[in-house]
Amino acid sequence: MRRRAPLTTALLVIIAAVWLYELAIGAPKDDSKFVALGAIIPGTLQHHEYWRLVAAMFLHVNWLHWAANSWALYQLGTLYEILFGTRRLAIVYFVSGIVASVASAAHLTDGPALGASGAIFGVLGAFIFSIYRSPRYRKQPWTRSLIGQLVFWIGINIVIGFSIPQIDNYAHIGGLIAGLLLGFLPHHEPPPPPAESVIDVEPRYHHYGSE
Repeated sequence: MRRRAPLTTALLVIIAAVWLYELAIGAPKDDSKFVALGAIIPGTLQHHEYWRLVAAMFLHVNWLHWAANSWALYQLGTLYEILFGTRRLAIVYFVSGIVASVASAAHLTDGPALGASGAIFGVLGAFIFSIYRSPRYRKQPWTRSLIGQLVFWIGINIVIGFSIPQIDNYAHIGGLIAGLLLGFLPHHEPPPPPAESVIDVEPRYHHYGSE
């Protein structure tokens, strides 16, 4: 995996290291420590604390939040990076994540808000049009099933987000829209991967925000 998806591997390692640090300082029991580490808070944009828009993408509120997002990133990031390249994943992940953070900050009335879910939704969205625009992949028999799964899990997560107040659906939708638009960008695809590296993806529920 490290050779085929170096960015996904690096992101997972950094997110895990940050989570261990959060545990070490007791952040899950003290929201003020999340704030100090870079969580999005009301007034983030007004106070020009733009560094929080990136820092919040690496923070997680509890072990389930971290594990769910890490698993989704592992599945989606690995496959996207293998199919479309490290550079393209980097653009999709970080641009979508920042857009998600801006959407969260613009609507946040209490806080803090944190998590990688907005960036992961960006990868979900980018997948759809990246495949449709790809001469190599759009006619493959597995792509119809993959796109169907992606659309299904996007819908499920958005519905769940509207039904649970703790979930920041503004971040999810902001990241998703950014990813969909980025999927339209022209790009060069890396050499075809071996057949066994193409896998099914079933992204799970992602929490974005504090409980």
